[in-house]
Amino acid sequence: MIKLLLCLLCAAAIAAVTLELRQQKLELLCQANRLHSQIEQQQATLWDQQVQIAVYTAPNAIAKTVGDRKLDMVPTAPLPAGKGNWIDVHNDPAAE
Repeated sequence: MIKLLLCLLCAAAIAAVTLELRQQKLELLCQANRLHSQIEQQQATLWDQQVQIAVYTAPNAIAKTVGDRKLDMVPTAPLPAGKGNWIDVHNDPAAE
């Protein structure tokens, strides 16, 4: 009789611990899903910012801004010998 009662108590304790572990697993999965969604949202924001930076720093956009504001821009250092233009990739062996 005592053995049967002891077995029932142990079975009940194991069942309670199993249910608690299952609940913790579900909570952790929910938290991981929430964090994953936040990461995706921040990644989308970062991609949008990268696109905006690329648009604003494109050579044609910079040339238009400089032309519209009539800025007199001169290079701070002389160009290397043999290069007439920094965009000219035909005369640049490193660009190939």
